[in-house]
Amino acid sequence: MFTGLSSDGKKDFIRYAEFNVCYEALEKALDYDISSNRNNEKIKINWIEVLAALGAKYGGDFGKYKENDMTEVVERLKNGEKIEEICQQKRYYNYYKEVYSAVLGGFTGWYTEECENENGKTENNKNYGLCVFSPVAKTFPFSHYDDFGADRSYGYKRPHLGHDLMAATGTPVVAIETGTVEIMGWNQYGGWRIGIRSMDRKRYYYYAHLRQNRPFHPYIKEGKVVNAGDVIGYVGRTGYSTTENTNNIEISHLHLGMELVFDESQKESDNEIWINLYAITKLLEKHKSTVYRLDETKEFYSRYRFRKID
Repeated sequence: MFTGLSSDGKKDFIRYAEFNVCYEALEKALDYDISSNRNNEKIKINWIEVLAALGAKYGGDFGKYKENDMTEVVERLKNGEKIEEICQQKRYYNYYKEVYSAVLGGFTGWYTEECENENGKTENNKNYGLCVFSPVAKTFPFSHYDDFGADRSYGYKRPHLGHDLMAATGTPVVAIETGTVEIMGWNQYGGWRIGIRSMDRKRYYYYAHLRQNRPFHPYIKEGKVVNAGDVIGYVGRTGYSTTENTNNIEISHLHLGMELVFDESQKESDNEIWINLYAITKLLEKHKSTVYRLDETKEFYSRYRFRKID
């Protein structure tokens, strides 16, 4: 099995990775993680470690997933065994742990959500759970299917290395995770787009085909840190043109991508690692950002100020 780890004396980092964890496994592992932390159980379940254990068991193929396999791992952990003991015969556990940590790192934790109540006082609610958000704001509908790897032909024939969410033009697009805006502007393939890097720099989020004329939220600037749950732009159908601000996409939708970065040399290269976000997008529907519209500016804003507690 190819792990992507260098053995030639050069800088050692993962050069190839896939993420094929099914939604059912993600949801079940997340539930174990959240319940053990919210209930302050003696043994806290780390969902990434559980998923990595199964990844090592299945060789990354979650088409083999059985809920009983996860239950067994969790029960052994609750009985006091360490994950290293459980996985000592699984040669590639550390590889899957590093890959899945790159994908899901920081997705769970303690956080606060601040908002003003009816009396104008600030309420601060503390909770444990998902610290990442659906890319589409609450109450705004969208549809999607597993389209990762499908053929694309504009410019040249290539696989689709993202995930499309079909939504009406003007639908507020939300920052999945707190991060730094690395790039924004026009790209002939993605149209108006925004690229945001997670604070641990492992994940690069790509939001594309944003709205014609007013694609970005006015506070979004390159180099600025944006908060998880904040509105960053609006769904559109721009792109497939060298001419800026052109609508050449037939159906309004958000193209969402996640690139894994284990070393900066990978960021702009011929060996970029983009992963399938279908199952993750389904999972993120559990945590949607509530937004409101300012009539004067016609811009949307998050109603809650989200802060992760380290």
